[in-house]
Parts: sequence; C-alpha cells; structure tokens
Amino acid sequence: TPLIGSDQLIKNGKKVSAFVPNDGCLNFVDENDEVLISGFGRKGKAKGDIPGVRFKVVKVSGVGLLALFREKKEKPRS
Repeated sequence: TPLIGSDQLIKNGKKVSAFVPNDGCLNFVDENDEVLISGFGRKGKAKGDIPGVRFKVVKVSGVGLLALFREKKEKPRS
C-alpha cells in the first residue's frame, strides 16, 4: 500500500495529501517538519492506484528524501 502524508502549504494554508516514495521513507518525516513537495502524476490528476493524491515529498528539512533513504546524508537536528 502506498504511504501518504498530509501537508499544509505555507503559501496559502491549504492542506494537501502527498505520496512518500520508497519503503520506510515515512520514518524520516516527523510531525512538524518542513517538506518540499512536487507534482506527481498526470497534469494535476492522480497517478495510478492512488486516487486524489497529486503531490510527492521530495525534501525533508532541506535534505533530499532519497539521500536520507540511502543514508548518504542525515537530517539536521533542530
């Protein structure tokens, strides 16, 4: 099953759902972390078997999610 996180946008305060790629990457995202999300899917529509989810998480606290997953970098402590 795909892992989904809920995010609130800084720009306009809207709440959106975002897909968290890779198995176990949700562990790197804590409650009040600032995340960078990007588009995910087809021109603003949902992708595949994940209805209503149009974004994916790319960075957590300024560090790339893939770098954290591959243990190349550590998340800053603050």
